Amino acid sequence: MAFDFKKEYREFYLPKNKPSIVLVPAMNFIAVRGKGDPNQEDGDYKQAIGLLYGIAFTIKMSKMGDHQIDGYFDYVVPPLEGFWWQDGIMGVDYAHKEQFNWISVIRLPGFVTKADFDWAVEEATRKKKTDFSNVEFWTYDEGLCVQCMHLGAYDDEPATVDLMHRFMDEQGYALDISDQRMHHEIYLSDVRKTSPEKLRAVVRHPIREK
Repeated sequence: MAFDFKKEYREFYLPKNKPSIVLVPAMNFIAVRGKGDPNQEDGDYKQAIGLLYGIAFTIKMSKMGDHQIDGYFDYVVPPLEGFWWQDGIMGVDYAHKEQFNWISVIRLPGFVTKADFDWAVEEATRKKKTDFSNVEFWTYDEGLCVQCMHLGAYDDEPATVDLMHRFMDEQGYALDISDQRMHHEIYLSDVRKTSPEKLRAVVRHPIREK
């Protein structure tokens, strides 16, 4: 059976729909950076998602080709994630999505090295005749965070964020968002197939002790 990161690391991908404190270790990602409204048709964000999955599945299917990755095991491609911020704002302002900066990512299994990643970019470029030059190998150490499973439309996230912040304050923590520590979302639903009220996403904010 293929290794499923969501099931094996439930504390990071399947928290309850009430806030909790979590210490997130360093992870490697496929990443694309950009700006603008993620809902814009044919916009940079939707193009970025295509690039991410292009590399993700090239790595996953490497077992079928000549490039055999040392330590490879069969796995389910981890969910899409996003780090979001807006200049001059602590957190995010959902009313002005055109001002978003974002890093869209998919987690890499630990056996994938930078050399393997570079091979995947070259292979995907050759096979798909697509420019993958904006895709990067990104390591991020998220650290101490408050998180919660958000149920429903993404535009309703402020209520979940408010719940998280009240919980964090009660537990003796303060928000620690900066240009290095960002609002983080992990998308567990396919928006093309799921009605807004049934969407699931992990919302995570960096914190520090007061």
